[in-house]
Amino acid sequence: MAELPDFQKKQIAFAAHIRDPEHVSPPEGVEDRRMAIYRELFFNNLRNLLSNMFPVLKKLHSDTKWKSLIRQFMQRHRAETPYFLQLPEEFLAFLQHEYELQEDDFPFLLELAHYEYIELALSISEASNDLTDIDPNGDLLANIPVRSELAWVYAYQYPVHRISNDYMPAEPAEQPVFLAVYRRSDDKVGFLELNPITARLLEIIDENDSQKSGEALLRSVAEEINYTDVDALIQHGAAALEEMRQLEILTGTRSPD
Repeated sequence: MAELPDFQKKQIAFAAHIRDPEHVSPPEGVEDRRMAIYRELFFNNLRNLLSNMFPVLKKLHSDTKWKSLIRQFMQRHRAETPYFLQLPEEFLAFLQHEYELQEDDFPFLLELAHYEYIELALSISEASNDLTDIDPNGDLLANIPVRSELAWVYAYQYPVHRISNDYMPAEPAEQPVFLAVYRRSDDKVGFLELNPITARLLEIIDENDSQKSGEALLRSVAEEINYTDVDALIQHGAAALEEMRQLEILTGTRSPD
């Protein structure tokens, strides 16, 4: 294998020092005053970007701890993309697969990072809804409810949507926390906390290959959970479906074939 040209060797040495200046010497022949400019520029740009992309995480951590996380990200993670908008995915991958959790880390660190990443990922998603044959005002019980491509559902151990400086749970919730994160037609991103029944309802709306009506889907849910008052569940389910339509988690309905 041919030896690398000198300029490439210097580039590699430059990048290695920028990532980890405490343990890697700068390239030979470069004045430290000039290297300091690049050290600060690279680190501060990355810190500012990630602070804006993970605002709650940033607020919860001390400045020293947040800087430490950013530095470890620079040191350990090999990014697959140079695009700024994909940095949150890279940072999340670092936290999930490379970062070693410390005793002083929040127990909800990974889940909160995931939630904040999802908000940004949804805001820039290029997914779109095919509204062909969709009736936005259709009967949600008699017809087939259709879920938006821009409504994503996740289950968390912690109520990540409520975490702030004033609320930092030390233990997981007693039951999973289901959240629908959605983007409306005006591009605003929001979330809706779901109960286990509405989370399951959204799941089977997605899996509705047999093209069941909204009422038939609710009856399926009632059967799954052995709910005795089926009519009451259908009544509450109809209200939940309507709320999800108003939020554009559902785009409307499709008529049965």
